[in-house]
Amino acid sequence: MADTSVKPLMPHATASWLVDNTGLSFEQIAEFCGLHILEVQAMADDLASSKYTGRDPIQAGELTQEELDKGQADPDYSLIIAKGPEQKHRTKGPRYTPVSKRQDKPDGIAWLLRNHPEISDGQVSKLIGTTRNTINAIRDRSHWNIANIQPKDPVTLGLCSQRDLDAVVAKAAKRAGIATSDNEDSRLGGDRAAMIEQLQAERAAERQAAEDALKQAEEEAMTAKLLGGEPLGSNPEN
Repeated sequence: MADTSVKPLMPHATASWLVDNTGLSFEQIAEFCGLHILEVQAMADDLASSKYTGRDPIQAGELTQEELDKGQADPDYSLIIAKGPEQKHRTKGPRYTPVSKRQDKPDGIAWLLRNHPEISDGQVSKLIGTTRNTINAIRDRSHWNIANIQPKDPVTLGLCSQRDLDAVVAKAAKRAGIATSDNEDSRLGGDRAAMIEQLQAERAAERQAAEDALKQAEEEAMTAKLLGGEPLGSNPEN
């Protein structure tokens, strides 16, 4: 007997198709697709169905025509899925990092290699979301952009959380037999806070410098326009 706890692979798209192509009740569709009845009602009112391309559960092998006929004939009948969709389980690997932050990965990797050499390459890979080849390239300074890589705390860069970093460091230290005293923990915490503050100050200074340069350029352009199009400092030949 089919498992009623299994739902269609694409529940919203399936519900959209059932709303448009069958006489099933909202309750039946919601139960079959594992959705809230209000979601199904929104699709019927054309408030949400336009977001989804309908998916035919019969063609997908998730519902038989006989089962659909039973449901349309009896509003109280609970549809039973013909088979569960094939589930693809994601293997453990590097975490996903937003594109906007990927350029910061080498800086975070360099910081970890410098400050926590006890962390294995596998731990760095999972923590930052990178590859062992990249780690090795930064370690042996063969990375294509090594001249511009500056070690920076991955937490400050937003590449990982402080909790994840602390957990990895503690695990690596335990494996390596490194005992950390309370005084050392306090000192490291102070150094980290100071580094974060310094990095934030540097970024603020860079933003201010860029704004000042833009403002100066605009002022020079305005002055040049008022002087007849001749930029400041120019020596036109007579």
